[in-house]
Amino acid sequence: MNDIIKSMVERRSCRKYKPDMVPPDVIDEIIKAGLYAASGHNTQDSIIVAVTDKETRDKLAEANRKIGGWKEGFDPFYGAPVVLIVLGKIDCPTHVYNGSLVIGNMLLAAHSLGVGSCWIHRAKQEFEQDEYKALLKKLGIDGEYEGIGHCILGYADAPNPTPIPREENRVYYIK
Repeated sequence: MNDIIKSMVERRSCRKYKPDMVPPDVIDEIIKAGLYAASGHNTQDSIIVAVTDKETRDKLAEANRKIGGWKEGFDPFYGAPVVLIVLGKIDCPTHVYNGSLVIGNMLLAAHSLGVGSCWIHRAKQEFEQDEYKALLKKLGIDGEYEGIGHCILGYADAPNPTPIPREENRVYYIK
């Protein structure tokens, strides 16, 4: 089995992280993998906001918690010190699919580099809020973007879960 397929088969979502920060060069490699994701008509319409600042990360986690309806004190980012937010340009008809591919590439890249990761939802609802629209403007991001998801990163503080068997009858051939 080649290394890419091996990563696809072995990668699992991590929901418990050590507080250790992922080095910037490793984060950049993971982001690079996301930037090379396929996109409809090669629009490359997805953007990535990398959050490593703890205060910003914690505010984002709190907004996500409230949207998700969890009790106070719950961290929907499971202690991961890095949050890569993927947003898609709304005027691109394939922005949700394109952004999803970006996140998928980053999840696989993280695994291949020994970094735990997990896709976290509710970025759409976060970036509908004025506070997060203002954050994009502060970063110099123009245009209308929709939050696609978060790719959280960190070093796993638990063993990689054993994969459950794949469901049967999910592939059909026409020959």
